[in-house]
Amino acid sequence: MNTPITLARLARGAVTATALALLVTVTTGAHPAPAADDASPTPAGFVAAASVPAEQLQGFDQLVPLGDYLHTHGSSLARKTADAPAPPDPDLKQQCASHAAQAKATAGWIKSRFESCQKRPYDLVLRDTRGTTTLGRLKFDQWILGFSYDGSRRVDYVASIENIWVQPIPTEDATKWRVGQHFRQSVNASTSDPNPQVTEPQTKERDELLGEWDRTPQWALTYASPDRGPLFEQGNQQRVYSTVVMDLTASSPNSVPYGGGVDNYHSSVRYDYAGKPAGKYKGTVFITARVELVMSQTDPKAKESALHIYDALNRPERTFPSWPGKTIPGAKEPLHRVIDPDKVEANRKKSIQECKKVWGDYSGSGLECDEYPFASTEEGSTKGDNRFSVRLIDGPDNRKGGEYINAVYTLNRVLNGDPFYVKITN
Repeated sequence: MNTPITLARLARGAVTATALALLVTVTTGAHPAPAADDASPTPAGFVAAASVPAEQLQGFDQLVPLGDYLHTHGSSLARKTADAPAPPDPDLKQQCASHAAQAKATAGWIKSRFESCQKRPYDLVLRDTRGTTTLGRLKFDQWILGFSYDGSRRVDYVASIENIWVQPIPTEDATKWRVGQHFRQSVNASTSDPNPQVTEPQTKERDELLGEWDRTPQWALTYASPDRGPLFEQGNQQRVYSTVVMDLTASSPNSVPYGGGVDNYHSSVRYDYAGKPAGKYKGTVFITARVELVMSQTDPKAKESALHIYDALNRPERTFPSWPGKTIPGAKEPLHRVIDPDKVEANRKKSIQECKKVWGDYSGSGLECDEYPFASTEEGSTKGDNRFSVRLIDGPDNRKGGEYINAVYTLNRVLNGDPFYVKITN
């Protein structure tokens, strides 16, 4: 995180002196400056542009990049990038932009259990106390990149305010406008293991003039959960369920803070020290990420396993045990991992008994009893609802399918009871 880099910045349009002159002309015409002996209305604050009547936004479509505005208003702030924090995956920002609809949601776009992001565009209007006069318009993009780690009880966030555009009336000074990002964190003790703790970053909020954001757009926060060493053999996985929330503010001198940015961003994480079943012995994940086992019917190493699962999900009438109206979970209903070896073995034994009921003694044939849902799930054959399927398939194919599911468990830190889905492709 200490290597300085410049994240991809959105292109800034070149604004000529003529365009700036047009800005002054338009805003002056729409909102004449008050006479020297008139009392200027005190700004009430920023509100979402979408909440302002269209007629009150007339003339406020000539926004200019903040850098150009600062230049014409004598600001000495120069853009600074040397101290910008470097995210572990700089490509995440580009990927996030391509998932715009999801990225602007409160939870953002959750790429995986280890990467998430939010890109939320803002279009705000500064209003007077009467709520009838527009004093300026402000647009910017809020970014938050989140990174959790397989092997470390830590989560990092790289936050920024970028692509700032402004349009104040001539009597309003946009160099005095401010935007703030304010982070807070809470632990869900009821779902966490005993004595859950999270160490918060020393700096949890940044409230700056627009020029400072333009100069240094990005800053970083690290949350970590201390552990007490390996206690998983005693049944304590030291799971800590935590939620990181960010509030956004915007203000000008003598105005009330913008109130539409409360709970702007939510990030749900889990720290654990679960030991070998999780892969690396400890780590942190974004728990709302969708975990999915994807298998292909064209994979020569596991095509029979894939076909069996496909039939179970899409053509359950072709599977055994057979009964009218049979459905099998995994595609829309999640499966849930089971780690208890006794439970896993009980599922296997019942499935093998079912295979023998249908096909008799298959020993020496090179075939093995494949089961779906997997023996390592709560939805396995001993659940009691008969929503499972068994089929004899090639032995190496069956074992390869088992390797695939175990890889999903360990690569995604799927712990006991964690949900996941299954998808079969052609």
